[in-house]
Amino acid sequence: MRAEAEGEGDQGMLMVGNVGVNRVLGNCMDFKDIRTIEDMVYQSPGGFEAVQKSYFYQKARDSDIRLAERSINGERYWPATNSLWYFRPVGECPATWYSQDNTGRYKAHCFFSPQYSDCPNVYY
Repeated sequence: MRAEAEGEGDQGMLMVGNVGVNRVLGNCMDFKDIRTIEDMVYQSPGGFEAVQKSYFYQKARDSDIRLAERSINGERYWPATNSLWYFRPVGECPATWYSQDNTGRYKAHCFFSPQYSDCPNVYY
């Protein structure tokens, strides 16, 4: 979460956590059979770019661990509440990404959620 969104503050990092948890719980679309946090983070293709950078492998701080626990325990924030994707565009957020609707922007990241019919498990 930190390596993906530290510049977005705690709430931005929590939103990245929301996306990660949704990918594990979703069992849909590009995330079928992703059952663990480790599977989700290292999924290729479709995982997180941060795993390719040394910054990702730094020891987690206590505050990072607490944020991850909050996401795992179900703390959710719009626009990432039901999202499976996010990215940092140059300019405006596109209306869709991987056929998922743009649910909003938080600072530099745009978030995208599937339709309920495509991935009901992320709507809990």
